[in-house]
Amino acid sequence: MAAKRLKEVGEVGFLVKFGSFIALCILLIPVFIVVLTGLNSGDHLTFPPEGFSTRWIVAFFQSEEFLSAFLFSFGLALIVMVISTILGTMAAIFITRFKFPGINILRAIFLSPLILPGIVLGLALYVFYISSGWGLARTYLGMIIAHVLVTMPYVIGTVSASLFNFDVNLEQAARSLGASPLTAFRKVTLPNISNGVMAGSVFAFIVSFGQFDVSLFMSTPNNTPLPIALYWSLRYTFEPTAAAAGIFAICLVILSMLITSRLVNLKKFSGVKFS
Repeated sequence: MAAKRLKEVGEVGFLVKFGSFIALCILLIPVFIVVLTGLNSGDHLTFPPEGFSTRWIVAFFQSEEFLSAFLFSFGLALIVMVISTILGTMAAIFITRFKFPGINILRAIFLSPLILPGIVLGLALYVFYISSGWGLARTYLGMIIAHVLVTMPYVIGTVSASLFNFDVNLEQAARSLGASPLTAFRKVTLPNISNGVMAGSVFAFIVSFGQFDVSLFMSTPNNTPLPIALYWSLRYTFEPTAAAAGIFAICLVILSMLITSRLVNLKKFSGVKFS
């Protein structure tokens, strides 16, 4: 009976691994197509490529449009990452430690940008900016606020997961020994939830860097993120320079994930003991 049970578990494990491998291949196929297209030696954005060349990589560095958009998205993502990490961590602590009527509604409001379609959220923010009279429509500050609203739920989710396994008695012990609330948080709580904070900040950076829906309503000719620049290029010129720009965006995301895997202790973050 035990041998049969182990055999069934082994078969299920094989199916799970095989399914995961197929899903990974499906996710990576578009990435490989973009990379190969960006290395195309032809004059048009075609696949399969006519040959391999770095001419469009060089064209990316020489293109003021794409290079400035890449740097703009990078700087915007850094600012949004910092703001989202701070606000998201504060919100996660609040909704996990304080219990009162309506806390579930508040949690749903914080996480609602994950549920709403990006195009709906972008349109709603654009209409709100115009009707409020605050002058935020089509401005850099308005774009930052919009990106923070989109990315903050990722920080809230990861930090909340870390706080779930955190023993509040450790912080209370530090307070009983004379530490101020800020000192207790900085020296006791933050080191224990640092994995969730770092993971959330990286997610915020990646989501902000690749954000298209919200940026479509907030961008201007002087404030054009890379996804919008790629959209306009593919709409009018259809040159492989857009694919070359996509290669650098992919490399940046991969680098961010590698840094996260090196800095974040997945075992401690998940609370699961791996055999």
